[in-house]
Amino acid sequence: MRWALVKVCLAVTTMVVVAFAVPLGLVVKEMARDRAFAGAERQAAAIAPALSITSDRDQLERVVASAGSGDGIAVHIPAGGGTKAVDIGRRRAAAKDIAATRRLGRASTTEVPGGSTLLQPTALSSGTIAVIEVYVPESEVTHGVGTAWAVLAAVGVALIIGSVAVADRLGVRMVRPARRLAEGAHDLGEGQLGARVPEDGPAELRAAAVAFNSMADQVVQLLANERELAADLSHRLRTPLTVLRLNAASLGEGPAAEQTRQAVAQLEREVDTIIRTAREAKPQTAAAGPGAGCDAAEVVRERMAFWSALAEDEGRKWRVAGADRPVRIPVARSDLAAALDALLGNVFRHTPEGTAFAVDVHNAEDAVIVLVSDAGPGIPDPQVAMARGRGSGSDGSTGLGLDIVRRLAESTGGDVRIGSSVLGGTEVRLWFQLDGRAPTRRGHRVRRRRRRILVSTFNRPRSLP
Repeated sequence: MRWALVKVCLAVTTMVVVAFAVPLGLVVKEMARDRAFAGAERQAAAIAPALSITSDRDQLERVVASAGSGDGIAVHIPAGGGTKAVDIGRRRAAAKDIAATRRLGRASTTEVPGGSTLLQPTALSSGTIAVIEVYVPESEVTHGVGTAWAVLAAVGVALIIGSVAVADRLGVRMVRPARRLAEGAHDLGEGQLGARVPEDGPAELRAAAVAFNSMADQVVQLLANERELAADLSHRLRTPLTVLRLNAASLGEGPAAEQTRQAVAQLEREVDTIIRTAREAKPQTAAAGPGAGCDAAEVVRERMAFWSALAEDEGRKWRVAGADRPVRIPVARSDLAAALDALLGNVFRHTPEGTAFAVDVHNAEDAVIVLVSDAGPGIPDPQVAMARGRGSGSDGSTGLGLDIVRRLAESTGGDVRIGSSVLGGTEVRLWFQLDGRAPTRRGHRVRRRRRRILVSTFNRPRSLP
């Protein structure tokens, strides 16, 4: 493309230079000729008044000598009126040309060796016609023409070189973004997901670069979503695996029981491996669309009905508060169920048997708060627990459960906090913003209110609302 543009510009510029330079050179040549003959006409006009006054040879010779230098001017007076023919100066024109000029009565030019002559007729007082001959050398006719042509040629060559240089720069400006776009596409095809193209160059190539970068971002997003979906689905398998592990622990001794426990442990390790592998890409969860949402109270009652059976088997006390009336939040039902299963699964997985836990739903004006509390040993470093991918492998944690919860809350403009619960263990607070704004901090008043709710509801009957 670059050389094609240079060739086109070279051809076009050359045609333009030739189209203008050749006529201009001819005009310069004609102007030089007109200038030379105009000087000759002035010299002839200086002699004409003297011819109309006198025909004396001596006087005419002095006039001719004063009108021009050398032998460039000649005067031809014919015989008549009792006078002889007089020729002053060197005659170069042919006799027939002089006679033709005298007969026609108008100026003419004729070619002679070394140049041209101007023949100017002049009427005398005797009624005869004298002819003034002015010699114009060829050097005077072409004076300055060569220099002018050289200047025109230099300007034309400079224009051609300049146009080629400009075309080359324009070609580089066009080719370089196209080459970068091709290299970016090649890198992306080889799996370099971070390959992007600078958005510069002509408007069309900028639009192509913008489209390529958008496509690359979309590819990265799709791959991240696929990995995240695999991680989330794998993490949801941990809920039934927890049930299997707890049930397998109660099978007692025997070859079948031991094989069952080993199979469950192997399956749990495989699921953890899938989760860790899929978490290489940063997940991104979009908020639920307009009109989407679920009844948080209903989901809490449903999931607690599931986990209550395991709680009774392990001798755990549990309580639910605030789930006796509908509470709408802008998240999908399956996502909220997965988040609750992740938190409750962590309670069963990381606290000893017999540890009590509670779930509280608090409905504020612009937000819904879901608290999951336990009476376990607590979390020594909440920040590390909330950091994605920092779960310790020694305790079987992948760190994805809390991250699923965090992304779900942040998709509504809310957040997740980990602290100490009134039961003495860990309290995980999910703040779901109802209007999409940043969560409003209400200080210690809301915290004290939530603690009063937990303390007052922990001694309620064990049945679900």
